[in-house]
Amino acid sequence: MAPFGARLTTAVSVRGPLCAGIDPHPGLLEAWGLPVDASGLERFALTCVEAMAGEIAVLKPQSAFFEAFGSRGIAVLERVVAESRDAGALVLLDVKRGDIGSTMAAYAQAYLADGSPLAADAVTLSPYLGFGSLAPALDLADRTGRGVFVLAMTSNPEGAQVQRALSDDRTIAQAMVDEAAARNAGASPLGSTGLVIGATVGDSGLDLAKLNGPILAPGLGAQGAGLAELRTVFGGALRHVLPASSRDILRHGPDVKALRAAALRVRDTLPVH
Repeated sequence: MAPFGARLTTAVSVRGPLCAGIDPHPGLLEAWGLPVDASGLERFALTCVEAMAGEIAVLKPQSAFFEAFGSRGIAVLERVVAESRDAGALVLLDVKRGDIGSTMAAYAQAYLADGSPLAADAVTLSPYLGFGSLAPALDLADRTGRGVFVLAMTSNPEGAQVQRALSDDRTIAQAMVDEAAARNAGASPLGSTGLVIGATVGDSGLDLAKLNGPILAPGLGAQGAGLAELRTVFGGALRHVLPASSRDILRHGPDVKALRAAALRVRDTLPVH
C-alpha cells in the first residue's frame, strides 16, 4: 500500500476531514432498541458501516466496546474493519495500546501486519512508557503502509498530571510532538505518524509547526468543541486535523438514512483542507 499519510490526504480531499466514531456503548444500543449483547453489537456496528463507510473518509471503531463481548465481539470488529475498507473508508482502530518489547511487537502484529484480520489503516497508541517503546509498531506501520496516532494531549483532566509536566524545559506532550515530527521529516504529502490532541484542551501551548503529520481531535460536538475551539487549539495546523465525532452522529440511528445524513451534516460544517 501507499503510505498512510498519502492515502489519508487523498481520502480527505475527496470525502472531507471528518473522523466518525463507531462506539457501541451499552446506552446507545439501548437507545437504538437493541439488546446489549453480541447480536445487538453486530446490528449497531454494521448499521454504522452501511450508513457511513461509503461517504466518510475515516471511521474509528472503539475497540473496547467490541472486546467487552468477548470472541463474538472481536468477530464483529473484524467485519467492521473489512467492510468499512471495502466501501472505501479508512479505518482508524482506537485501541490505545502501549507496552514494551515483545508485547508491543505482538500488538503491532495484531493491528498493523498484513494478513491480520484486525489490521486497520491506522491505530491509536499510548507512548507513556516512553516514545521509544512504540518502535515495534512504528516500524511495522512504516513497512506495511499503515499509520499510528500517538496520544499527546488528551481532554481528560487527569492527563495533565503527565502530559503537561515538564522535562528538559518542554512539556511531555511537546516531547511526543517532537518525536512524531522526527518520524515524519521529509515525508510528502504528509507523514504517517499522527497525534491525538483533544479538541477541548484549549490553548495547549504545543508547537505543531514541524509535525508534518495528521492530528486526531476527539471532542467535536457532544463534548463541546466546535469550529471556534478547533481554531483555538490547532491554529495553522488545522489543515491536518481530523475532528472526531461519535455521539452527535450516532444518536440519529438506527435509521441508516438518518445516520448518514447526520454524518454528512457534521462533515459539511468542517473547513475544507
